[in-house]
Amino acid sequence: MLATRAKQPAAASPGTRDASTTVPRTRARRPLRAVETNVASYDRKDPFAAFNALRKLLASLPSMIGGCRFKMSEEEQKLSMHLLTIADDCRAFHWVIAFTSYLDVRDLLALALSCKRMHDVIFPRHYEYRVIRCKISNIAIWSHLAGNRALAANVRHLEILDERSTESILIPSDVLITDTELESSDDELVMHDKQGQLFMSALSKMASLGVFVWSCNHSLISLHSIWPTLLKCHSLKSVEINDNLVFGPVNEEHSTNSTKRKPILPKLSSVLVRSFKKGFGHNKNPELTRVSEMLHHCPNLEELDIHYNAEMGFVKPQADDFSLYERWPNLRTLTLTHLTCALDGFEAASSFLLAHPNIEVPHLDVGPRANLAALTLTSGFLPRLRELKCSKELACMIMTCPSGASAPRPLETIKGVSLTGQQRDHEFLDGLRRYTIKRIELAGYSELEDIRKLVDCVPNAAWLDIGKKSSAETHKGPVAISSVVDWANLLTHLPDLSVFHGVRFFYEVSDGLSMSDRSRIKKNDEVASVIAWKCPNLRRLDHWDEHADKVIVLLKEPKDGEKIKWEIRRIKL
Repeated sequence: MLATRAKQPAAASPGTRDASTTVPRTRARRPLRAVETNVASYDRKDPFAAFNALRKLLASLPSMIGGCRFKMSEEEQKLSMHLLTIADDCRAFHWVIAFTSYLDVRDLLALALSCKRMHDVIFPRHYEYRVIRCKISNIAIWSHLAGNRALAANVRHLEILDERSTESILIPSDVLITDTELESSDDELVMHDKQGQLFMSALSKMASLGVFVWSCNHSLISLHSIWPTLLKCHSLKSVEINDNLVFGPVNEEHSTNSTKRKPILPKLSSVLVRSFKKGFGHNKNPELTRVSEMLHHCPNLEELDIHYNAEMGFVKPQADDFSLYERWPNLRTLTLTHLTCALDGFEAASSFLLAHPNIEVPHLDVGPRANLAALTLTSGFLPRLRELKCSKELACMIMTCPSGASAPRPLETIKGVSLTGQQRDHEFLDGLRRYTIKRIELAGYSELEDIRKLVDCVPNAAWLDIGKKSSAETHKGPVAISSVVDWANLLTHLPDLSVFHGVRFFYEVSDGLSMSDRSRIKKNDEVASVIAWKCPNLRRLDHWDEHADKVIVLLKEPKDGEKIKWEIRRIKL
């Protein structure tokens, strides 16, 4: 016989908000299917069907009304014990369940689509729990995970959105309760504490969490209060923090005892800390003290990115103490953006870089440039340097410093340098000749002659981005065909060049084919033919829309008598 249940919403408890006046912030409750309670209808040799029926039976308990909520009838109790016996007797079933916890999302999806029985097990319990993205005020999901340790252990990627974010949330479909059923109109003052407690309780159950993203900048729940709970997630590999309060000063009562042994995150290898340019939490005197305290628990860092978006009228945080005390032996990628160093702070920066010989990709924006005279670089500085992004003055100092090894530095990429056409460019260009540079991304240039001198110094370049012209007004629209020939003749000195950005050669063409569009298409074909003739390996150029995430791609060389073909493709910025 089928167990009959009333499929109506739970009765409103005292102090609960009226659902007709408050829009629930999670998915609405769905009607549940009836579960067959006859034990003879379940095959003892089918553990997948038994496990799926048991899951449906347990998921239906919160939908009961009155005093029957979370209670089973006598038939349901017998059925649950029978289903547990079937699932427990099959060792292969336990092996499959344990095996799925080690799969990533793509492999998990492929396994779930292999057969219907695997789909019924993997999708509701594993696939939908791998990635969770929602706001911290969505306490229904936190209450659900806090009460289901086995389901919380399946979470791999957790992203907390800002309360003002319009991005869509991503939560499991079997979350039946709503936020309004957990909140009370009588305790609005302590509602944030309740949200924080439920969130930390759920976070402590995520034993396999690998990626944590915090973008909550307009909440009374601070990351500082959540960080001790996050330290218990020893499986963390990547942390991304987008919050202005992280760069705020630290109160004395929040300072930790240095004699106490601090917990560590042994698998954490990537940390990104970024502030918002505008919004709640900006401080006129930002610091890196909170960031340093969090990084003390991450001894095995390989990638560190600290990006401060300075608002107009606000100073930049100083990195002097940060450079003096922080050390990570495995650090390979370092990005410091919009930070500053005092005159004597560059001595600490010198010791920091000398203490990290494994750094391969440093992106350094730690002005002012006038203080670079205090930067001391000795032999053996950054022997594994592959990519460098910094000012022109700092790049000159690094490139001209002896590597101290038998082999020169494997430097291949230079970014962020501006060519001004002055005498200071010569030292930078001379430094380029010491290395085999394959990729150049300039911040800007002054005249075409600057690019001509640059091309002579990097004959092996395959990627060239010249940035924006600064000495005169930028020409609106595509350049003339005569200028296309001049640029093409210049780029012939780079036989391996495949990507060129900074000059718009192509005319804008709309979707409709009007007479003017046909004329522009003909001009674009002529431009493509000239470029393909002069630079046979060049494939990617700028789109006519300067801010679009699109590029012009030249296809392979045509046969005799055919025109060169070009098409528009989207890229990830």
